[in-house]
Amino acid sequence: MSAKSSRHDPVSAQQRRGFWLRQLHQWHWISSAVCLVAMLLFTATGITLNHAARIEAAPRVDNRTARLPAPMIAQLHDSPEEGNAPLPPAVAAWLGDTLDIALGRRPAEWSPEEAYISMPSPGADAWLSIDRATGAVEYERTGRGWIAYFNDLHKGRNAGPAWGWFIDVFAIACLVFCISGLFLLHLHARQRRLTWPLVGLGLVVPLLLMLIFIH
Repeated sequence: MSAKSSRHDPVSAQQRRGFWLRQLHQWHWISSAVCLVAMLLFTATGITLNHAARIEAAPRVDNRTARLPAPMIAQLHDSPEEGNAPLPPAVAAWLGDTLDIALGRRPAEWSPEEAYISMPSPGADAWLSIDRATGAVEYERTGRGWIAYFNDLHKGRNAGPAWGWFIDVFAIACLVFCISGLFLLHLHARQRRLTWPLVGLGLVVPLLLMLIFIH
């Protein structure tokens, strides 16, 4: 059988179609399994973000104070006069134990009068200030609730690099899910006449909304 005739062999064409159909189904279900829980999270928080003005949240403010021991005040005097640098390890450990907070290696903003640390996190904002002369410490955290927490995760706000990597992997899995679904639609379109009209509707509706209602 010639190469030309093999390309037009209905059995070979059916085998190729069956191969790609199995591959696409496998890519589609694996990517959907990977995306499932995160897709539910991002879908739900998409709704809460879209109606953020209607969702009332009562911020909860937590204010704590302390005073550094004299030896640690001396360590502050040896720290940079200005710029950004972490607190001395002993000072950071003492503050963590005393105030029950996790400072890690967060950089502090140093000035001749104080050391200031901004500590934002998903759904909350926090800061810590240390008076370099007296060792007086003030810590304040404002929490905005669980909805704000998940909304910030949706946006990747103050969630750290690990969550940023997770969002990238999730986005790639969503692309695989959507593209494999598009090819599956193409393979099944002959038996489903509404396939391409519905796909076209999914394109035209948001396009019309952007052109007509968004200015």
